[in-house]
Parts: sequence; C-alpha cells; structure tokens
Amino acid sequence: MIKLVIEGRPITKKNSQRILKNFKTGRRFIAPSENFVNYQESSLYKLNGQYFGETVEIPVNVKCLYYMPTKGQVDLSNLIESTHDILVKAQILKDDNSKIIVSVDGSRVLYDKKNPRVEIVISEVS
Repeated sequence: MIKLVIEGRPITKKNSQRILKNFKTGRRFIAPSENFVNYQESSLYKLNGQYFGETVEIPVNVKCLYYMPTKGQVDLSNLIESTHDILVKAQILKDDNSKIIVSVDGSRVLYDKKNPRVEIVISEVS
C-alpha cells in the first residue's frame, strides 16, 4: 500500500483550457490551464520524497480523498483524471489505463477550509 499527500487546493485539468500554437508547425493545440500546469509542477515537487519504490505496473485501486477549501460543487471525475495524470508524470504509476488503475473505490470530495489537499492511497487489487 502506498500513501501520498499533495497539499494545496486540488485543481482540475479540464477547466479553462487554452488553445496554443506550435510555432514550428503552425498548428494549434489544446493545452491545460496555466493554473493546472502550476498545480502539477507543485504536486510533482511535493510528491518527490514521498515514494521511493518502483513504478507501479500491477492492477491497483487508487483512492483519492479531495479536501476542498469550499463547499461548492466540483467534478470528481475531473479531479481524479488530474491526479492520475500527475501520478503517471511522477512515475509512480506506469500508466493510467484500465489494466493498471482498475478502480477508484472510496474516492470522494470532502471539506477542509484550513488544509485543502488530496490524500491518495494506492493498493494492490488481486
């Protein structure tokens, strides 16, 4: 079992996406918001030092408890997608496909005004 914590307000990847232009090809592409990019970089820094094992390639359940600073509505599936992408980029998970992340049982959004964060528990599924 792997337990991780990313301190700070969780940010979704899909809100406020940007359309940018590749200057080499001239083609436009969709990129995550600047807020998400900053959150991802910060999260990678915070995860550094929390996990020293090998990259996970076996079937796992990734339970994410999102502690938000407000009681407003948020999209749980977008939060989960962002967290999975960060875990892959941090090389904690090999990929976020359904052969590795087989479930997200127990994931939910909670309220903590003073200490927003995401608590992640990765456990093997047999």
